[in-house]
Amino acid sequence: MRDAVIVEALRTPIGKRGGGLADVHAVELSALVLTAIAERTGLDPAVVDDVHWGNVLSVGQQSGNVGRMAVLGAGWPESVPGFTVDRQCGSSQQAISTAAAAVISGQADVVVAGGVEMMSAVPMSSANVPGTGEMGGPAVARYASELTDPGFGGAFNQGYGAEKIADEWKLSRTRMDEYAIRSHELAAAAQDAGHFDAEIIPVATPAATVKSDEGIRRGSTVDKLASLRTPFKEGGRISAGNASQISDGAAGVLITTSENAARLGLTPLARVHTAVVTGDDPVKMLTGPIPATALALRKSGLTIDDIDAFEVNEAFASVPLAWLIETGADEAKLNPMGGAIALGHPLGCSGARLATTLIHYLLRTGKRYGLQTMCEGGGTANATIYERL
Repeated sequence: MRDAVIVEALRTPIGKRGGGLADVHAVELSALVLTAIAERTGLDPAVVDDVHWGNVLSVGQQSGNVGRMAVLGAGWPESVPGFTVDRQCGSSQQAISTAAAAVISGQADVVVAGGVEMMSAVPMSSANVPGTGEMGGPAVARYASELTDPGFGGAFNQGYGAEKIADEWKLSRTRMDEYAIRSHELAAAAQDAGHFDAEIIPVATPAATVKSDEGIRRGSTVDKLASLRTPFKEGGRISAGNASQISDGAAGVLITTSENAARLGLTPLARVHTAVVTGDDPVKMLTGPIPATALALRKSGLTIDDIDAFEVNEAFASVPLAWLIETGADEAKLNPMGGAIALGHPLGCSGARLATTLIHYLLRTGKRYGLQTMCEGGGTANATIYERL
């Protein structure tokens, strides 16, 4: 039987909004990841059957099928195709799933999967179109009127969903702020220990070479975070301090079969053991990782205790905390090197970034199974289990 194995997983540093990567073009940053994957593996790009590339805001410099443009930007042969995947924040995790499915089915033998998001250049408001919606606000192209009418509570955005989750699971602001501090402390410790070094590709810019993640904040306290405003709800609990950062970055993995890896002289790092996607409440929007995790475990035949590490995207602190309560997972296994609250959340890149960090964590620690899951706009979620080889 054919399988899907990952033989390389790399990413750029995650840049802050307006930071060291802000002036790098999305195609250029994507091409840098493709080039690094080919160089690290010694693989001739001509043998790559396809590039599956995640992106959320495909406008401006990210328009025109950024996946194909990345192939051309890297100078790979014109015979190598590429396409762009949009499953909102899970776009590049979905790209990994489609790549794995392609090689398992035999439609392809070698696929690169990953994604990019340059949020400094293409802000989230880029998805808005001119005009006035039925509720008096800007008309938003990606939401149908059925999802923006008062029957859905009027407000319809991820911050509002995060507040609803905090209410439903009775998560105090202090608990979420403490979790945010944990994310920064774990990320800082991992950075100081050099644990990210093997997965990061330095990015040379005219100003400087960016070598490390820029979003990590040190020395924060609950009192400092408590002073931040709650923009989504007056007197709410979600603030910039316990939410993911707006960021820039790209990441990618090289996927093939065990048989092809041996033929090409490549060493598998991990197997895509199980990959699923599911839908959930589109208004809370961010609870999808809970049923996605249950589905992945059910299809894999594994239990929550079999998993050695979890990467649950920290879109907002309420998301992994509600997930913890519902799954009963060991918090010590959750985002052991910090998450998007500290490292940042470049939307279309994040799925591949989490996969890259998780796979390198399994390799470094010698642990066997890792589970990754992402909440996504519209109320869907991917979950993927990797097995270290």
